Amino acid sequence: MNLVRSGTKQPQRSAPSAEDKARLSCPPSMPFRIEPARPRDVGVLLALIRALAEYERLSHIAVGTEAQLRQELFGARPVIEAVLGWEDGRAVGFALYFQNFSTFLARRGLYLEDLFVVPQARGRGYGKALMRHVARVAVERDCGRFEWSVLEWNQPALDFYRSLGAEVLPDWRICRVTGAALAALGSGR
Repeated sequence: MNLVRSGTKQPQRSAPSAEDKARLSCPPSMPFRIEPARPRDVGVLLALIRALAEYERLSHIAVGTEAQLRQELFGARPVIEAVLGWEDGRAVGFALYFQNFSTFLARRGLYLEDLFVVPQARGRGYGKALMRHVARVAVERDCGRFEWSVLEWNQPALDFYRSLGAEVLPDWRICRVTGAALAALGSGR
């Protein structure tokens, strides 16, 4: 998935209390914790992003580098945030998100670019815990909505999101301009 820029303001970071709350997203018996990505985690995060791209059959467009990801997360003007889900000291999932804006609501929103749990760790509530964590961030920031997109063939994801109360919008399609087409559009050619 592309790392989309959403304006020029730095994203607001969750208060430390949100991190403490995130650790309680799973029952205490689960050896799982959610923590904000740190600069030293960029390689791990990129490996999970590539695993997601492989799962979504999109490895051919997953060309981002550690340096690019580090800049977007921790540079002078960060535009994305990410949390990692850890099981017994091993990263098994992540959520990457950024702030957007609804003109109709005249309020900021939170857009989940990617959510992924490695296949061998699925079915343990980790995806739900990651979703709850990001939803909590949206609530704490007084966002008007929390949204994301999902591939239409990914029925397990569609079912999962519906089970969380998400409405899958049938009338909206994603439009994307990249590469040479973006350069041409931006230059007026």
